[in-house]
Amino acid sequence: MADSRAPRTSSDGLGSASPAPAVTRAAAVLEALAASSTGRLTLSDLSRELGIPKSSTSNLLLALEEARLINRQGADFTLGRKLVELGAAYLSRLDEVQEFYRFCEQAPTLSGETVRIAMLDGTNVIYLARYEGHPAVRLTSNIGDKMPVSLCAVGKALIARLHDHDIEEMFPDDTELPVLTPKSLRTGADFKKQLPVIREQGYAFEDEESTTGVVCLAVSVPTRGAHGPSLGLSVTALKATYSAEQGAMMVKELKELARSLGNPMG
Repeated sequence: MADSRAPRTSSDGLGSASPAPAVTRAAAVLEALAASSTGRLTLSDLSRELGIPKSSTSNLLLALEEARLINRQGADFTLGRKLVELGAAYLSRLDEVQEFYRFCEQAPTLSGETVRIAMLDGTNVIYLARYEGHPAVRLTSNIGDKMPVSLCAVGKALIARLHDHDIEEMFPDDTELPVLTPKSLRTGADFKKQLPVIREQGYAFEDEESTTGVVCLAVSVPTRGAHGPSLGLSVTALKATYSAEQGAMMVKELKELARSLGNPMG
């Protein structure tokens, strides 16, 4: 008699060891479409990605299409608008996001700037909300975008909160970091040199490291409870018009907003 507990082989494809393989594979489809440079993938592409037959992949795509989580455009598949609805529903229930917009609208300095709130996700940050107070700085990251922590002020501010041994594990000295401009940090050692300064001054500064001509300041938000999300706030400005006095006012209001978001009494 064959052992029913025998390990599955790689030919079983993605999700074979999951308690709910279809869910695991559906999530993989959405992640693959999100990661695609064109935002489009064919049935064959997705079948290879999941490592399962085209017939099984086709059934999975049909179910996702019926749920409006993906769209079919000829031979290609794209993410569906239902995901926008689900994302909006998630964000609308985050008290921090609602308070973020309310504060930015009333703040003397930040109301005229581009301000974002982000969450730490490993060695990246994910932008949760964006306040548009400065139309000239719309070239920066949008809601839902991911950015490596070494390339953005908010990422630096959030990593600076971690214990040194965790940072060492994440960023050994010889780690090669992603580069977007000539000013981007290049190694883990370069990145870690900035963290003591960030801790001392209470904010992080990004000087054209992700976008030429753009600077950014950021602070972290006090965590609510032991399992609260690691949130950060950033404000973006054009390098050509930025001044130290402007930066000081921005940081002052960012810190006020951070205290407001970190206070459970609102």
